[in-house]
Amino acid sequence: MSQYPMGSAGFLVEALTRAFASVGLPDPALDARSLVCKAGRVSPLDLTLRPETPLSTEAQKLLDGWRHRRMAREPVTRILGKRGFWSFELTVAPGVLDPRPDSEVLVEACLKHLGQGARSQPLRILDAGAGSGALLAALLTELPEATGLAVDISPEAVALAAANLDSLGLRERADVRLQRWDSVVGEIFDVVVSNPPYIASEEIDGLDPEVRLHDPHLALDGGQDGLDAYRSLARLIPVWLKSSGLAAFEIGATQGPAVTGVLAAAGLKNISVVKDFSALDRVVIAHCG
Repeated sequence: MSQYPMGSAGFLVEALTRAFASVGLPDPALDARSLVCKAGRVSPLDLTLRPETPLSTEAQKLLDGWRHRRMAREPVTRILGKRGFWSFELTVAPGVLDPRPDSEVLVEACLKHLGQGARSQPLRILDAGAGSGALLAALLTELPEATGLAVDISPEAVALAAANLDSLGLRERADVRLQRWDSVVGEIFDVVVSNPPYIASEEIDGLDPEVRLHDPHLALDGGQDGLDAYRSLARLIPVWLKSSGLAAFEIGATQGPAVTGVLAAAGLKNISVVKDFSALDRVVIAHCG
């Protein structure tokens, strides 16, 4: 028995939490709270202070549909169409990789290596395989004099990146192109970033359903050993990057040594691995000189 009235926010959070837990979702209470807040237009604080707040019949019908979708392992971010990233909110769309908090480690690492003085410098940034535009958006937000280029081979990704950058007021400083990254020629950059496909092909079927069923395989599949994209990027970095420039790539948790080796073989210098919030390898930083 619930302590809250039937149809109230608290009652619905409890019901959804039980339903999500019954199919083994990893964080059923958080998912339930997120969906109830959105459907009922209730803030997290109001949900905590006034859980007896009733939700409309329309909101409850909406929640019922969302319940089925989440129990089928569709991520909450895709159900709601939004993802919090860095200091802002991004639109999430089908056919485009859903940016994860782990990618914020790359942004932090770049800003740390660039130093405080970078905020006043007219840096040029390339986001290779930009997806939703998350990395470029975060860097442009923190580097107000910088400009950027986002490239991707997915029309859906290019449209979404442009829309996200526009919604954040960054579109005037960002060019977004439907283009292979190896066709970016004749341009020199201070910073190159990428969250490329890095899952070994044979491992994709074993990924969580939220990833395997909803993220595009184009953005996941890194080839037989997961390193194909890094080999391509390593060949291009000396072409793209200024001698004083910085390259930063997101990597899988076990790929630090292998990606470091690929970059070193291409002649890159001062290579370092940055760990994420779980103390796992997450980002490789490299320089041309």
